[in-house]
Amino acid sequence: MRLVLASGSPRRATLLTQLDMEYEIHPADIGEARRPGEPPAGFVERLAREKAAAVGSPGAVTIAADTAVVHEGQVMGKPAHPQEARSMLGRLQGAVHEVFTGVAVSNDGAVASMVDITEVAILPMTEGEISDYVDTGEPMDKAGAYALQGRGGVYVASVSGSPFTVIGLPIHLLPRLMRSVGADPDLFRRRSRL
Repeated sequence: MRLVLASGSPRRATLLTQLDMEYEIHPADIGEARRPGEPPAGFVERLAREKAAAVGSPGAVTIAADTAVVHEGQVMGKPAHPQEARSMLGRLQGAVHEVFTGVAVSNDGAVASMVDITEVAILPMTEGEISDYVDTGEPMDKAGAYALQGRGGVYVASVSGSPFTVIGLPIHLLPRLMRSVGADPDLFRRRSRL
């Protein structure tokens, strides 16, 4: 049995590595557009399930996730260009927003999924700080245009909930989801294979 991460996100891979998991990476190639009127929780859970289904195969347990930042009812994905990143950070600075991450685990046709929500408060930022941060390039592949675990962390005032949800993989949900589809998480730990 193999463990597959259906994501090209280096942050999600790093989290599985920190859990001492042995896994393969096979990013899912699916459309990630939000449906009209789709609520944030339903949006990220649907995408996580679709990614797990797209990559899942016999003999493999597949983990997939999707993350969205929501501020004042507006869903923010990854910025398409630096100006959009500046605009997102301009709205988030000095305010509290929510991060929704859906995670799905599939095994032999069974799929289990959950959504976790974390609140993040961003410190006030000047236009110069926003521009300097965007110029680093870090915001460009991040939902909401910032990285809690990177340079963007200096602008995070507080996190209420799991920081791993903000990073993109709520690891505290993985054991429960894996067991619910008949997979023992300990089978994929490197130490258990020695």
